[in-house]
Formats: sequence, C-alpha cells, structure tokens
Amino acid sequence: MSLIVQKFGGSSVANAQRVMNVAKIVTDTYKEGNDVIVVVSAQGDTTDDLIEKANEINPKASKREMDMLLTAGEQISISLLAMAIEKLGYPVVSLLGWQAGFNTNKAYGSARIENIKTERLQSELDKKKIIIVAGFQGVNKSDDLTTLGRGGSDTSAVAIAAALHADRCQIFTDVTGVYTADPRKIENAQKLSDITYDEMLELATLGAQVLNNRSVEMAKKYSVELEVLSSLVKEPGTIVREVAKMEKMLIRGVTKDTDVARISVVGMKDIPGNAFKMFSKLAAKKINIDVILQSVGRDGTKDISFTCASSHAAEAVEILEDLFGLEGAVVSSDTSVAKISIVGAGMQSHSGTASKMFGALYEAGINISMISTSEITISVLIEKELADKAVAAVHKAFFG
Repeated sequence: MSLIVQKFGGSSVANAQRVMNVAKIVTDTYKEGNDVIVVVSAQGDTTDDLIEKANEINPKASKREMDMLLTAGEQISISLLAMAIEKLGYPVVSLLGWQAGFNTNKAYGSARIENIKTERLQSELDKKKIIIVAGFQGVNKSDDLTTLGRGGSDTSAVAIAAALHADRCQIFTDVTGVYTADPRKIENAQKLSDITYDEMLELATLGAQVLNNRSVEMAKKYSVELEVLSSLVKEPGTIVREVAKMEKMLIRGVTKDTDVARISVVGMKDIPGNAFKMFSKLAAKKINIDVILQSVGRDGTKDISFTCASSHAAEAVEILEDLFGLEGAVVSSDTSVAKISIVGAGMQSHSGTASKMFGALYEAGINISMISTSEITISVLIEKELADKAVAAVHKAFFG
C-alpha cells in the first residue's frame, strides 16, 4: 500500500462534471489500496472573481483581509469534491489549511510554510478516509488565515508529501505532462517522459506554467518524486526527479516569459558600491532581479540594465530615481519585452548550443537585446510582440 498525494488545479474542478471526474480519479486510486490525500485549488476563475469583488469595495484593501477573502475559494472546492466522493460511497473528510496543520509566517499574500503538524492528517488516514485539503492556505502565529501566493496549491501538495513521506505526489493539470514547448501553441511539441528537478525548476521559473517553481524547489529539497499528468486524459505523465534519462536530448524545453520589464540606469557614477547600493535596495523591497548587463565605463559613468517582473517596474524606477537621479543618472523602464529561454542539462557537454539558438532567431529576423547564460539555461530578451514567433523558431531549430 502506498501513500499518494494528488493535486488538482482550478480548471480540473471548474464545474460539476469535472468535480465528478476528479472524484472518480481519486476513488480509483483509493480502490487500488492506496492512502490518498487530495489538494484542491479554487474552482476555475474563482480567485480572480474574488479579487474583482474586493476591488469594487476597496482597491487598497489590506493584505490580511484579502487573505481572509481568498481562502474562501478553496473551501468551496474541497466541500464540493468531498460531497462527490460521498456520493460514490467512499469515506472522506475535507480540511481547510489550518485544520490540516499548515503553519506559516506572517507574510500575507505570499506566506511561507514554516511547518505542518501532521497529527490530524495521520488520524484521518488511520480511519481509512480520503482526505481533501484546501491548497494555497495556512494560518500564522496570530491565528490569521494566510495564502501562499499564486501557484500555492502545488506547494501545499508537495509540502504534505514531504511531511508524510508520500510515495508519490501527482500534479494533475489540463495538459498530459511537461512538453518541450507549450503544446497549445507549438504543433510538434514533444512530451517528456521524465525531467530533473533542476531542469523543471528552470522551466518553471522562466515561464513554463505547468508547475509552480516553489513547489519544484521544495520537491528537490525533500526528494519528493513528482508526476505531472492530465485530469482529462488517462495516460502516463512526466516524472520529475533527481536523475532523468536524457534520451539524447540536448535541451529539454523552450519557454517564454512576457511578464518582464527591462530597467535601465544610464550615466550612473562609476564608483565602488553603487551596484551594491542599487541591488540591495531592490532586494529589500522583494524585487527579484534576473538578467543583468553592465556597460564599460566612460567619462566616469557606467550604464546598468536588468530585468524584473513587469509588476515591479514602476516601484523599481522610483527606488532608483531616489538613489541616483540627483547624480544625473537617467532611469527608464520598458515593458514591451519578453524573455525566451532554452533549458537542458545536455547543453553542458555540447558546444554550439548558443549559436544554434541565435542562428534560429537571426533567420526569423528577431533582434536580441540582452543575453543571460547558466550551466543549463540560455535566455535572451527580445520584443514582446515577437515572442511566439521566437519560440517557434528556436523549437524548430532543436526539435525539427
């Protein structure tokens, strides 16, 4: 007998028919003799609808009250799924995040899990019940409800799997696994049978939306084997684990990220400590920086450009203008850009990977404005309107 943790996203439980479909998947797993814990997201666009309702009342509502509101979405999902499983004749209990033992810090809207008290979960498993847990939420030391941020249900599922040493954590989505590109846009995208944690983490961070990057990071840390598969089509998915069969593949995927802004500081004084001052101030405001480009100094000044999420662009510009504006530096932002990336451990031992990527973009008539590389990733910044064209050209170059 195995302990299986299954996570279903909002699209998988979007309506009554899909809730019953999920109930059938869960009970089939249970009938095979497994203990089953299910983590569920809010139905369909429920979270977006709740945010819209909040904005109608108070667009500047506190993060605490927003968390109080948003946790309601998962409560609806878990109760409906539990009712569906009851209808099929199986023992089941639904639990909110705090009932399942999720304790978090006080960062409302983007809380981090500090620990999971597993007594209630273990007690319900001992009673041979299927457990349905509300993803995306927990409780802090003030007994306030908190949410884990977008994609937090993936993190909830992996955290439960880690805490209870589950045999597998299955992430059900609307695609049948992890592909070399978005199969809804790239016709010949290939499904991967397996992929390493590091490769999946890079893909998730760089724009692939099949898994939340925090969940992959946690899975790697606690050696939780993940399987990404479809809730709508019954077929094997993609296994995410420490070591994957490379299948002679040079790269594992091509991604795009359009939530990108390029911030430029032109004419900053070329003195020690200015770069530290810049990035420490941004870090203090939780603004994550990605690609960084510094020019050769001239006339006692230098230029620095970097990328961040477009939602942080205005705040970043304000911070940098306060720091360097009086010194004569010019700060600007550009949100009309996208980041295209290729990911694969295979590129470590193959020369010419970068030139192949750049050649594909050149033949497609796409200009590159910034480049970033690591051992398993090459990323470029291009015009946003050319993002889909770029993904198709690069994918064709590597996968035909």
